[in-house]
Amino acid sequence: MKSGTTRKKRISGEGITIIVILAIIVLLFAFFLKDIMLPLFRMQMSNDIDGASALLKSKGYLGGISVILIEALQMIIIFVSAEFIQIASGLSYPIYISLPLCDIGICLGATIIFLLVRVFNFNSSTYEKNRGMIDKIASNAKDRNIVLLLYLLFFMPFIPFGAICYYGASTKISYGKYMLTVSTSAIPSVVVSVLIGQAGKLFFTNSIPLWLLVLIVIGLSVLLFALIYWFMHKFVLKGTDGTPDSLFFDVFFMVIKLIQFGKKKPAVEEDLLLEADLPYLLLSNHESFMDFSHLYYLSNHKSPAFVYNTYYRTSPLFKLIQKHCGFIPKKMMTDDPDARARIEEMIKKGFPVVIFPEDRISPDGRSNPIALKDGDFYKKLDVDIVLVKIDGGYYSQPKWRRRAYSSDIKVTVRRVLKRDEIASMTVDELNKVIKETLYNDASLCNNVTYRQNGKAKGLERILYRCADCGALYKTVGKGNELRCLSCGSVHVLDNTYHFTDKIHSIAGYYDAIRSLEEKELGSLSLTADVRMTVFSDKLKTIKRDNGKCTLDKNGFRYKSSSEEFTIPVSDIPALVYSCGKRFELYHNGKLHFFYPKEDTVQVARWALIVDILKSSQNDLPS
Repeated sequence: MKSGTTRKKRISGEGITIIVILAIIVLLFAFFLKDIMLPLFRMQMSNDIDGASALLKSKGYLGGISVILIEALQMIIIFVSAEFIQIASGLSYPIYISLPLCDIGICLGATIIFLLVRVFNFNSSTYEKNRGMIDKIASNAKDRNIVLLLYLLFFMPFIPFGAICYYGASTKISYGKYMLTVSTSAIPSVVVSVLIGQAGKLFFTNSIPLWLLVLIVIGLSVLLFALIYWFMHKFVLKGTDGTPDSLFFDVFFMVIKLIQFGKKKPAVEEDLLLEADLPYLLLSNHESFMDFSHLYYLSNHKSPAFVYNTYYRTSPLFKLIQKHCGFIPKKMMTDDPDARARIEEMIKKGFPVVIFPEDRISPDGRSNPIALKDGDFYKKLDVDIVLVKIDGGYYSQPKWRRRAYSSDIKVTVRRVLKRDEIASMTVDELNKVIKETLYNDASLCNNVTYRQNGKAKGLERILYRCADCGALYKTVGKGNELRCLSCGSVHVLDNTYHFTDKIHSIAGYYDAIRSLEEKELGSLSLTADVRMTVFSDKLKTIKRDNGKCTLDKNGFRYKSSSEEFTIPVSDIPALVYSCGKRFELYHNGKLHFFYPKEDTVQVARWALIVDILKSSQNDLPS
C-alpha cells in the first residue's frame, strides 16, 4: 500500500515538473511572439530572408533565442519549413554560432514532442500523413535497432524531422538515446542550410558574384542528396531495391504529388478491386502522360510495377528511378521479349503489373486501337486481370499540349477477370473484352468545365489540316480558337472542350481530317526530309543521319547517302510520335527517331496515315 502511494506521489511529481517545463516554454514563446516571431513568420510567408536576417541581427542575443524557438516550433507543428530560419541564421551569425543554435532548437522541439507523446499521448495529424512511409521503412528494417532506424528516417528526403520525432517518441527508446540520435542526425541538413546562408552573406557583401552563389547552392544540394542516396543504397534498399517495395518508389510518387500540388485528386471507384487476387495484371486506357499517377491512387494490395516506354531510359535521372523502383521498360509497338520476361518476373515475386495496352497516348480523346493484341501472353501469365478506365485525363493534359490543367479525373475499376474465367476464353474473346471494357471517348463528357483561355493552344499539332478547305499545316491554335490561315475559318472551343459549330468536338474534327486523307489514299505518297537518330539496345546514340522518308500503301522507306531500308505496312503496328517533333520506328531491333526538317506538325499526319492504311488492309479494327 505504501509503495503504491509513493509511486503515485512520484508520478504526480513528474507530471508537475513536466507541466512547469511546458509552461516556461509557452511563456518564452509568448514573450518573443509579438516583437520577433510574428514578424519572422510574415517574412517567411513572403520568403524575405534578408529581412529576417536584419531582424535577428538587430535583436542581439534575443535573435539567437528566437532561432532556437522557431526551430523548435517547426518541429512541433511539422508543416512550418525549417530551411527558412536555418538559412536566415546562416546569414545572421557565424557558422560556429548558427549551427549550434539550429541544433539546440531541434533538440528543444524534439524534447517537447517527447513529453507530449509520452505524458499526454498527443498525436499529430501531419505525422499520421507521413506514417505510411515511416511504417514501410520500419518494416524493411526489422533486424535493426530503433536508433539505427531513426538515423535512416532522418536521412529520408521529404519526411519532416518533426514527424520522425513523433514516431521515435512513440517507441520504447530512452530519452538519452532519442536526443543523441536527433541531435546528430539533423546535422547534415542543417549544415547545408546554414552554409547556403553563409554563401548568401558573402554575396550580399559583394564578396562573391551571383553565379558563384548559385553554384554553391546547387553544389551543396547535390552533396546532400548524394549523401542521402548513398545512405539509402547502403542501409535501406537491401532486399527491396529494383522492386515497387523500394523506398525510391514512394519517394518518386511523393515528388509527383508535389509537382501536382493544387490540382484535384482523382475520384476512385475501386470496390471491384477487392475481388482480385495477388498478383494481378492491371490494364488501363491511355489518355495522358500522367495516367500512371492517376492509377497510383488505387488501393492496390501491393505497389505495382509500371510498364513504360523504354525511350525514357535515355534520361539518366529516369534510368536511375527505373532501376530502383522496379518499373519495366518496353519497346513501344514491337514485340519485346525482355519486357515480357520482366513482367513474368514481377508477377512471380507477387507484384501487380500495370500495362497500357494501347502502347500510345490518345490523340483525339478516343481510345486507340490496341495494336499489339497480347491476349495469348495474358493467358499465359495465369493471373487475374483488372480492367480500369480513366476519365478526364485527356483534357487535363492531352498529347498535343505541354501545359496541364486541373481536371475532374475519375479512375474506375470496370471489371475483374478471374483466372478461371480467363482460362475458359479464347484469345480473341479475351482481346475483345479488353478492348470494349477499356474504350473511352472524352468528347462524350460535357459535365466538366474548363474556364482557361488557352484550350486550343497546340491543337494544330493534332488537327494539322483544315476541315473546311483541306489546307495542310495552316491551322493555328490560339486562345480557345482553331483558325485556318488559308481560308480564315475559325472553330471555337467552349468551356467543355466542344466546338461551337457543326463539327462539335476534337474527335469530330479529327474524323473530318481522316475522311479527307482517305479520299486521297489511292494516290497518296508522303515524303519528308528528315534528321535521323538511331539508338543502341542500351539507348546510346550510335548514329545520326540526314535523309528522306517516304510513306505510301506499300510501306515506309528511308533513304540517305549511307543507308536505305523499307518496312512494309504490315510490319508497322502503329506509328508512335511526339507532337510537333518526331515519329519513331524500330528497325532491326534498334529505335529510330525521325525529325522532319519542315512542317514538324506533319508527324501527326504520318501516324494517321499508318492507322488508315492498317484499317484499309483489315489488319486492325478501325
